[in-house]
Formats: sequence, C-alpha cells, structure tokens
Amino acid sequence: MEDAKKPGVLVISHGSPDEHWVALVEAAVAEAADDLPAGLPLACAFLETVEGRLIQDGIDQLEGQGVTDMIVIPLFVSSGSTHIDEIAYALGVKDAPEKETDLERFRVSARVFFGDPIDDGPLVAKMVWDKVKGLSVRPEREVLLLVGHGSNHPGFLQRWERGIASLAAQCAELAGLAGGADYALLNPDSLSAKVRDWSERGMDVIVAPLFLSAGYFTKVTIPERLKGLAHRYSGEALLPHPLMARWMSQQILNIMGSVIG
Repeated sequence: MEDAKKPGVLVISHGSPDEHWVALVEAAVAEAADDLPAGLPLACAFLETVEGRLIQDGIDQLEGQGVTDMIVIPLFVSSGSTHIDEIAYALGVKDAPEKETDLERFRVSARVFFGDPIDDGPLVAKMVWDKVKGLSVRPEREVLLLVGHGSNHPGFLQRWERGIASLAAQCAELAGLAGGADYALLNPDSLSAKVRDWSERGMDVIVAPLFLSAGYFTKVTIPERLKGLAHRYSGEALLPHPLMARWMSQQILNIMGSVIG
C-alpha cells in the first residue's frame, strides 16, 4: 500500500545581510500561512547570507516533520533569474543547469513540486501600481516605467523581457495613464535611454522598481542612473504588500489541488 502523502511548503528567496529585508519576506510568508490548511508544514529559506535559514536547513526542517511532498515557491521576481535555474537543478527538478553554478545538489528525499516565480499577473500588477499611484498627478501626460534587474545571459534575458513586458501591459490597463506603461532593465542598461525617450515625447515618467524588497538596487543603483533626468520615483519595492501573501497562498493551494491531490 502506498504511504500516506504529507505535503509541506518551502518558500525560497534570495536573502540579504539587511535584517529588515529578511523580516519583510518572513512576514509575507507568515501571512500566507493564514490562508493555508491548518497544520501545513511551512518553511522560509534563503539562497544565501542568512545563516541557519539556508535552503538545506528548510528542507531538513520540513522532512523532519515527515513531509513527503514538498511544494517549493521560488520568491523571485522573474523567470529570467539565473537563481531559479540553479535552485531547480540543486533540488533535482532538472538534470543540468542552463548556466554553470557552484550550487551543489541538496539532500532531499521528498518529491519536489517546483512553483513559479512572480513574473506577472493581476495581483502583481496591482502591487506595482499601488506602490506608485500616489506619484500620479496628471495621468493625461504620464507613463509608468517598470525597472527590473535583467540579465546579461542569453535565454535568461529573453525570459526577463517576456515577463516584465507582460506585466507592463497589465499595469497599463490598471493605471489608465495616457502613455501606458513600458519597461527598462539594469542589465543590459536601458533605464536612462527609456526615461529620455519618454520625456522627449512630452511624458512625465513615473518609475516603479520591480524588486522584491528594498535594497541596494532600489536605494542606490536606480537613483544613480536617474540622476539629471526628469522623473518621479518613490523607491518602494513590492514588499510589504498584503497581496504578496495572497499570491503565494493561491499558488500553493493550486499545486496542492492539481498535482498532489
């Protein structure tokens, strides 16, 4: 007779030396747990930096609770992140990484059900717009410009572009600005060129950073590249936002219902 299944959830994000960055992720995961079945084992783990809370620690924690079916939610903003590729490989979801990695295979006995990164969707578009809509004063002459990390690696860059272009279209529909919405990447750098282009068209540019939590890129990199350019920028990342918890819980419940059963 087949052994009883016991599902559990492992949410993986990048990690940061900034304790506030980590706390925001943990708070969102804890909030997501409120919408999940009572007693469902759930662990929040980080790719690097957060000692004692790394991915193997999360796996061990869940398997120590008897989890046989592990739902993994990669809490990264884009499918174009090379970290998605290396984590999937290290978890045994794929036989080989697309890009060379130092990450070794994890010790995992449970079946792994690998979810999707954030990318796009109605909930994500609302998060983005909620963070910057207070900057809109003349919608008849404004454009929303999403800014993502991007990638210099072939294949990964295309995934970044697909996801952020789709999200920009969804944000445009939601925001109702005359210029709609566009996107720029930091790698390869297109931010200043995009801001100049829209400004030359007579549009006021509202810049929205597409990052999970505030950090070096939102506080230093983006402002430096915007110096001397006409723009409006709040620097607010996706977290904190209550819809992030809903995004996670919906994906977890969908996987539980359609794959694990």
